Amino acid sequence: MGSEASQSQTFHISNPAAAQVFASFPPAERAGLLALRQLIFEVAACNPDVGPLEETLKWGQPAYLTAATKSGTTLRLGLPKTGGFAMLCHCQTTVISDFRALFGNDFTYDGNRAVVFSAGETLPTDKIALLISAALRYHLK
Repeated sequence: MGSEASQSQTFHISNPAAAQVFASFPPAERAGLLALRQLIFEVAACNPDVGPLEETLKWGQPAYLTAATKSGTTLRLGLPKTGGFAMLCHCQTTVISDFRALFGNDFTYDGNRAVVFSAGETLPTDKIALLISAALRYHLK
């Protein structure tokens, strides 16, 4: 995933409010969140039915919407109160519970709303990509 310095140079965030939020994250968590952000855009680009993503803020967190196609539910990135960093979904969807059914104890969960990661851990991007794809295509079921 590269060093923090190379990640901050790799990611151009066109939404100034989202860029400001990313800049406010502690460096170790920011690196993980930027890696998740990149993976969200990569997964979206590989799924033509998702369409372009809109990067905005929801509840003060970077959020990713399929505004053009309305194919998915919003994904958010943030810092949980318990520490680390997280990818969050709307708690009334089955995205997190379906992911938990597939991968069980491989991950740490915050109820039906988030998968939580520790700063510095290697992200299993193949598994997380399945979560992202499920969220971005949630309304296509």
